[in-house]
Amino acid sequence: MQTEIKFAGFGGQGILLSAKLLAYAAMKQGSFVAWIPSYGPEMRGGTAYCTVVISDRLIGSPIIKNPTHLVAMNRPSLEKFENDVKPGGIIFINSSLIPVTSQRTDVTQLVVPVNDIAIKAGSVRAANIVALSAFAAKSNLVDLELLKECVKNEFAAKPKIIPLNMEAFDLGVKSAQTD
Repeated sequence: MQTEIKFAGFGGQGILLSAKLLAYAAMKQGSFVAWIPSYGPEMRGGTAYCTVVISDRLIGSPIIKNPTHLVAMNRPSLEKFENDVKPGGIIFINSSLIPVTSQRTDVTQLVVPVNDIAIKAGSVRAANIVALSAFAAKSNLVDLELLKECVKNEFAAKPKIIPLNMEAFDLGVKSAQTD
């Protein structure tokens, strides 16, 4: 079975890192993985999105027009990609920055105030970890403990911020379980 996830937001939100961490956890779990980043000319503030393909067989093409799931971190991303999501998929909405929900009735919506939760954890910069863990908890695509280890490994060179990211991770998981 193949699953495609599009992470989208503006530059500086950690979109590419979130997608990379999910891809890495899926790879460590034994899946075939493709990670395809895309971003505008501005590194901060421009549109950034990334597609992750997770499969139990070789991936024929990493180019996906209709992803299974969408993680939208800002309103322009939701508006641009929500109609591309396959019926039955998940549309994750960062309600801290997106004051609306999708009008789609054929998908599951996961609405989480990502930035607010990240601030509660200690820094808005951890919003991507909140979103990643909440989405992972809802989708069950990867083992959460394995994903948490991938997050720890990613920040191993900056050990002072690991506790912040672990708190953000746990709060993200909790937000998905209460939805």
